[in-house]
Amino acid sequence: MNTIGIIGAMEEEVAILKEKMSEVTVLEKAGMEFFKGILGGQQVVIVRSGIGKVNAGICTQILADVFQVNAVINTGIAGSLKAEINIGDIVLSTDTMQHDVDAREFGYEIGQVPRMDTRTFPADDRLRETALQVCRKVNPEIQVFEGRVASGDQFVADKETKEKIIANTQAYCTEMEGAAIGQAAYLNGIPYLVIRAISDKADDSAHMDYPAFEKEAIRHTVNLVENMMKAL
Repeated sequence: MNTIGIIGAMEEEVAILKEKMSEVTVLEKAGMEFFKGILGGQQVVIVRSGIGKVNAGICTQILADVFQVNAVINTGIAGSLKAEINIGDIVLSTDTMQHDVDAREFGYEIGQVPRMDTRTFPADDRLRETALQVCRKVNPEIQVFEGRVASGDQFVADKETKEKIIANTQAYCTEMEGAAIGQAAYLNGIPYLVIRAISDKADDSAHMDYPAFEKEAIRHTVNLVENMMKAL
């Protein structure tokens, strides 16, 4: 792989990685700063997309058009949708889908964008396998899971919404960007992977847990992504 795009939704998620880069040049586009350089011996472009699916989709398209990246990795935090996935654990995407797309009136399933040929966007097997092996080595104190990531433009913080997302998607975790990145990567034919550290349980405790565990979750993803670059 020649150039890997690394997207984080928040500055906290990308700041530490940017500090570890060398040979850095910066391009600003669509209100985003794209940091191109070397990380772990790998040429990368690191960018904060901003929160939400629209920002994430725009960011991915810029990586494809301007930087012609060969792969995209989206790192960040999420709410767990499974009892066995605890705060601090990591989920690697097998695929992504949008839990807040609903065109059932036109005969589509929940999550399927009308007139698209797929409901989910498969992640890259090689990227996921590399991340799995690296995560087990560098974050031995946590569990790592492989499963679907569900995205929507809302912070899920109540049990009723959580249960609805689980029923509609069978996802392992929920957040606000991954499926938009997956859709843009799919349309451009670019391999991608979503890496999510769990910051909360996506239920009524989320408002308390999220700020308490955000830093710990980011530490795990940064540790994984940095060492993953060395392994690719």
